Amino acid sequence: MKTAIVLGATGLIGQNLALKLAQQSHINKVIAVTRKTVDYAHPKIENQVVDFSLLEQYSQTFSGDILLSCLGTTKKQAGSTAAQRIIDVDYQLTAAKLAANNGVSEYFLVSSSGSNAASKNAYLQMKGELENKIMDLGFERICIFQPSLLLGERNHFRIGERLGSWILPTLCKLPILQRFQPIYGAQVATKMCQVSAQQTVGIMRYTLDECFPE
Repeated sequence: MKTAIVLGATGLIGQNLALKLAQQSHINKVIAVTRKTVDYAHPKIENQVVDFSLLEQYSQTFSGDILLSCLGTTKKQAGSTAAQRIIDVDYQLTAAKLAANNGVSEYFLVSSSGSNAASKNAYLQMKGELENKIMDLGFERICIFQPSLLLGERNHFRIGERLGSWILPTLCKLPILQRFQPIYGAQVATKMCQVSAQQTVGIMRYTLDECFPE
Protein backbone atom coordinates (compact mmCIF):
# COMPACT_ATOMS: atom_id res chain seq x y z
CA MET A 1 0.00 0.00 0.00
CA LYS A 2 1.19 3.50 -0.84
CA THR A 3 1.20 6.92 0.76
CA ALA A 4 0.24 9.48 -1.88
CA ILE A 5 1.11 13.16 -1.63
CA VAL A 6 -1.17 15.45 -3.66
CA LEU A 7 0.19 18.93 -4.33
CA GLY A 8 -2.52 21.46 -5.14
CA ALA A 9 -5.34 19.45 -3.61
CA THR A 10 -7.91 22.25 -3.71
CA GLY A 11 -7.77 22.67 -7.48
CA LEU A 12 -9.97 21.29 -10.21
CA ILE A 13 -7.91 18.12 -10.65
CA GLY A 14 -6.25 17.93 -7.22
CA GLN A 15 -9.43 17.82 -5.16
CA ASN A 16 -10.92 15.11 -7.36
CA LEU A 17 -7.65 13.19 -7.27
CA ALA A 18 -7.28 13.27 -3.47
CA LEU A 19 -10.79 11.93 -2.98
CA LYS A 20 -10.44 9.26 -5.68
CA LEU A 21 -7.10 8.06 -4.32
CA ALA A 22 -8.57 7.77 -0.82
CA GLN A 23 -11.08 5.27 -2.18
CA GLN A 24 -8.41 2.98 -3.66
CA SER A 25 -7.27 -0.22 -1.98
CA HIS A 26 -3.62 0.33 -3.00
CA ILE A 27 -3.52 3.68 -1.15
CA ASN A 28 -3.42 3.72 2.63
CA LYS A 29 -2.92 7.47 3.12
CA VAL A 30 -3.35 10.67 1.12
CA ILE A 31 -1.47 13.80 2.19
CA ALA A 32 -3.27 16.80 0.68
CA VAL A 33 -0.79 19.67 0.52
CA THR A 34 -2.53 23.03 0.21
CA ARG A 35 -2.17 26.70 1.09
CA LYS A 36 -5.58 26.73 2.77
CA THR A 37 -7.67 24.15 4.58
CA VAL A 38 -9.61 21.83 2.29
CA ASP A 39 -13.42 21.72 2.47
CA TYR A 40 -13.69 17.94 2.10
CA ALA A 41 -12.82 15.02 4.34
CA HIS A 42 -12.07 11.30 4.26
CA PRO A 43 -10.53 8.99 6.91
CA LYS A 44 -7.49 8.42 4.68
CA ILE A 45 -6.89 12.10 3.89
CA GLU A 46 -4.52 14.20 5.98
CA ASN A 47 -4.53 17.90 5.08
CA GLN A 48 -1.18 19.68 5.41
CA VAL A 49 -1.51 23.46 5.08
CA VAL A 50 1.81 25.02 4.06
CA ASP A 51 3.36 28.34 3.08
CA PHE A 52 4.53 27.61 -0.45
CA SER A 53 7.14 30.35 -0.27
CA LEU A 54 8.77 28.43 2.59
CA LEU A 55 8.37 24.86 1.34
CA GLU A 56 11.81 23.79 2.58
CA GLN A 57 10.49 24.18 6.13
CA TYR A 58 7.91 21.48 5.42
CA SER A 59 10.30 18.88 4.01
CA GLN A 60 8.86 16.00 6.06
CA THR A 61 5.45 16.65 4.53
CA PHE A 62 6.87 15.26 1.30
CA SER A 63 7.55 11.78 2.65
CA GLY A 64 5.72 8.86 1.08
CA ASP A 65 5.68 6.74 -2.06
CA ILE A 66 4.22 8.91 -4.79
CA LEU A 67 3.98 12.67 -5.32
CA LEU A 68 1.19 13.83 -7.61
CA SER A 69 1.54 17.48 -8.58
CA CYS A 70 -1.63 19.26 -9.71
CA LEU A 71 -0.50 22.77 -8.82
CA GLY A 72 -1.01 25.54 -11.35
CA THR A 73 -2.36 29.01 -11.97
CA THR A 74 -2.92 31.55 -14.75
CA LYS A 75 -1.16 34.80 -15.56
CA LYS A 76 -4.33 36.69 -14.64
CA GLN A 77 -4.62 35.02 -11.25
CA ALA A 78 -0.92 35.40 -10.46
CA GLY A 79 -0.72 38.99 -11.70
CA SER A 80 2.20 38.56 -14.09
CA THR A 81 4.15 35.97 -16.03
CA ALA A 82 6.95 36.15 -13.46
CA ALA A 83 4.53 35.50 -10.59
CA GLN A 84 2.91 32.65 -12.53
CA ARG A 85 6.32 31.09 -13.02
CA ILE A 86 6.90 30.99 -9.25
CA ILE A 87 3.83 28.77 -8.85
CA ASP A 88 3.97 26.77 -12.07
CA VAL A 89 7.71 26.05 -11.97
CA ASP A 90 9.51 27.07 -8.78
CA TYR A 91 7.08 25.73 -6.17
CA GLN A 92 6.55 22.49 -8.04
CA LEU A 93 10.26 21.92 -8.59
CA THR A 94 11.03 22.61 -4.92
CA ALA A 95 8.37 20.12 -3.83
CA ALA A 96 9.72 17.51 -6.25
CA LYS A 97 13.26 17.96 -4.94
CA LEU A 98 12.09 17.57 -1.34
CA ALA A 99 10.20 14.41 -2.26
CA ALA A 100 13.17 12.95 -4.15
CA ASN A 101 15.47 13.67 -1.20
CA ASN A 102 13.00 11.86 1.07
CA GLY A 103 13.07 8.75 -1.07
CA VAL A 104 9.74 9.20 -2.88
CA SER A 105 10.11 6.97 -5.93
CA GLU A 106 7.18 8.03 -8.12
CA TYR A 107 6.25 11.44 -9.50
CA PHE A 108 3.07 12.34 -11.40
CA LEU A 109 2.78 15.76 -13.05
CA VAL A 110 -0.20 17.51 -14.60
CA SER A 111 1.38 19.43 -17.46
CA SER A 112 -0.27 20.64 -20.67
CA SER A 113 -0.86 19.63 -24.24
CA GLY A 114 1.77 21.38 -26.34
CA SER A 115 4.26 21.82 -23.49
CA ASN A 116 7.70 22.65 -24.88
CA ALA A 117 10.66 24.31 -23.19
CA ALA A 118 11.51 26.00 -26.52
CA SER A 119 8.00 27.37 -27.09
CA LYS A 120 7.48 31.09 -27.61
CA ASN A 121 4.31 30.81 -25.53
CA ALA A 122 5.27 31.54 -21.91
CA TYR A 123 2.80 29.06 -20.44
CA LEU A 124 3.82 26.16 -22.66
CA GLN A 125 7.48 27.05 -22.17
CA MET A 126 7.11 26.88 -18.38
CA LYS A 127 5.37 23.53 -18.56
CA GLY A 128 8.05 22.11 -20.83
CA GLU A 129 10.86 23.47 -18.67
CA LEU A 130 9.40 21.88 -15.55
CA GLU A 131 9.04 18.53 -17.31
CA ASN A 132 12.70 18.63 -18.31
CA LYS A 133 13.94 19.56 -14.85
CA ILE A 134 11.93 16.80 -13.20
CA MET A 135 13.80 14.26 -15.35
CA ASP A 136 17.03 15.03 -13.51
CA LEU A 137 15.76 14.28 -9.99
CA GLY A 138 16.18 10.51 -10.05
CA PHE A 139 12.59 9.33 -9.64
CA GLU A 140 12.16 5.66 -10.57
CA ARG A 141 8.87 6.43 -12.26
CA ILE A 142 7.69 9.68 -13.84
CA CYS A 143 4.22 10.03 -15.35
CA ILE A 144 3.38 13.24 -17.18
CA PHE A 145 -0.24 14.00 -18.04
CA GLN A 146 -0.84 16.50 -20.84
CA PRO A 147 -4.51 17.49 -21.04
CA SER A 148 -5.83 20.44 -23.00
CA LEU A 149 -8.41 22.93 -21.68
CA LEU A 150 -9.83 21.71 -18.36
CA LEU A 151 -13.56 21.81 -17.71
CA GLY A 152 -15.39 21.66 -14.38
CA GLU A 153 -16.63 23.73 -11.49
CA ARG A 154 -14.07 26.23 -10.19
CA ASN A 155 -14.05 28.62 -7.27
CA HIS A 156 -13.34 31.49 -9.64
CA PHE A 157 -14.53 32.53 -13.10
CA ARG A 158 -12.18 32.28 -16.08
CA ILE A 159 -13.70 33.96 -19.14
CA GLY A 160 -11.14 32.47 -21.56
CA GLU A 161 -11.85 28.96 -20.37
CA ARG A 162 -15.60 29.53 -20.44
CA LEU A 163 -15.43 30.67 -24.07
CA GLY A 164 -13.11 27.79 -24.91
CA SER A 165 -15.51 25.28 -23.39
CA TRP A 166 -18.20 26.54 -25.78
CA ILE A 167 -16.10 26.78 -28.95
CA LEU A 168 -13.41 24.08 -28.77
CA PRO A 169 -15.66 20.99 -28.63
CA THR A 170 -16.94 21.89 -32.10
CA LEU A 171 -13.58 22.90 -33.57
CA CYS A 172 -11.89 19.80 -32.15
CA LYS A 173 -14.02 17.51 -34.26
CA LEU A 174 -11.40 18.26 -36.93
CA PRO A 175 -8.70 15.54 -36.78
CA ILE A 176 -5.85 18.06 -36.71
CA LEU A 177 -7.29 19.70 -33.57
CA GLN A 178 -8.34 16.61 -31.63
CA ARG A 179 -5.42 16.86 -29.21
CA PHE A 180 -6.86 20.18 -27.98
CA GLN A 181 -10.26 18.68 -27.08
CA PRO A 182 -11.41 20.03 -23.67
CA ILE A 183 -11.58 17.49 -20.86
CA TYR A 184 -13.09 17.51 -17.39
CA GLY A 185 -10.68 17.75 -14.48
CA ALA A 186 -12.37 14.72 -12.93
CA GLN A 187 -11.45 12.67 -16.02
CA VAL A 188 -7.79 13.55 -15.63
CA ALA A 189 -7.95 12.66 -11.93
CA THR A 190 -9.52 9.31 -12.78
CA LYS A 191 -6.74 8.52 -15.27
CA MET A 192 -4.04 9.49 -12.76
CA CYS A 193 -5.67 7.29 -10.15
CA GLN A 194 -5.76 4.34 -12.54
CA VAL A 195 -2.11 4.77 -13.49
CA SER A 196 -1.08 5.01 -9.84
CA ALA A 197 -2.18 1.39 -9.37
CA GLN A 198 0.09 0.15 -12.15
CA GLN A 199 3.53 -1.30 -11.49
CA THR A 200 5.85 0.31 -14.02
CA VAL A 201 9.13 2.22 -14.09
CA GLY A 202 10.63 4.84 -16.36
CA ILE A 203 9.16 7.94 -17.97
CA MET A 204 5.67 7.90 -19.45
CA ARG A 205 3.59 10.62 -21.06
CA TYR A 206 -0.17 10.48 -21.29
CA THR A 207 -1.53 12.78 -23.98
CA LEU A 208 -5.15 13.72 -24.44
CA ASP A 209 -5.80 11.91 -27.71
CA GLU A 210 -4.13 8.71 -26.49
CA CYS A 211 -5.52 8.39 -22.98
CA PHE A 212 -8.59 10.57 -22.59
CA PRO A 213 -10.91 9.50 -25.41
CA GLU A 214 -14.43 10.83 -25.61
